[in-house]
Amino acid sequence: MKATRFAALVFPALVCGVCAAAPETREVRDDTGASVPAAADNCRIVSLAPGTTAMLFAAGAGQCLVGTIAGSKEPAAAEKIPVVGDAETLDFETLLALRPTVVVVAVDVVQRARIDRIRTLGIPVYQVHVTSLGQMPASIRALGALTGTQAVAQREAGKLDDQLAAIAARYRGRTPVRVLYQIWDHPIYTIGGKHVINDALTLCGASNIFADLSTAAPAVTREAAVLRNPDLILLSAPQAPAEEWRAVWARFPTLNAVRNGRVLTYTDQRMDRMGPLVVEATAGLCELIDRARATPATP
Repeated sequence: MKATRFAALVFPALVCGVCAAAPETREVRDDTGASVPAAADNCRIVSLAPGTTAMLFAAGAGQCLVGTIAGSKEPAAAEKIPVVGDAETLDFETLLALRPTVVVVAVDVVQRARIDRIRTLGIPVYQVHVTSLGQMPASIRALGALTGTQAVAQREAGKLDDQLAAIAARYRGRTPVRVLYQIWDHPIYTIGGKHVINDALTLCGASNIFADLSTAAPAVTREAAVLRNPDLILLSAPQAPAEEWRAVWARFPTLNAVRNGRVLTYTDQRMDRMGPLVVEATAGLCELIDRARATPATP
């Protein structure tokens, strides 16, 4: 009862504090096309995804960040920013106390109910929506417009464009490899056609055997994976669970991937965080796929 009364008294006061301190604003467009008021000066941003935190730094807006989410480790400076929650919980009292002028979220990471609640507190929400590698530079440029750091954002986005072009040129025309990208077992979770990793596989000259699924990270049966008979299985997990998953796949010796010794572990936290370093991670993924491509196939 006391806790309820405390929340009822404190939360409105904090919200009013945010409103009273609201600076002069201008309108920008986020990745969804929605209009978002941006502070003309004194930007105070809370980022609710590790990837958006990294993107804001790349856009030259690290000085604007007053709060972020657990797991924000890119770049190293991100670890010094106050944390307001994690993937499961969000401390709204702490969020409000930081007096953000805008909260930046990743559409495919942050729960819709959480976004809606932030808006009801009177805080603008800027949505980042990146479903392909090519959208990353454009999204960073847009964040530069949000924070008034366009020059830095443009420079960093240009570097990413160049890196992506170099990767595409290197692997264009390589022999196609059909890939199962596994991120969990019991049940098997993989990636669908709208995930950035699906785009990374395509850039590497590979194809995702579940690209026809629209869900970003769908659950599939082992029988469905066996029927699609991948040439390569990538186990995206730490070494210990990956070894357990590999042992299960060994029970299916007729699978192309198993028969040819192409059940490999691939772990790169840069890929998982989905910040700008996902491009470097993609280069490493392509090298791994290319080595598997060179492995002689057993008739």
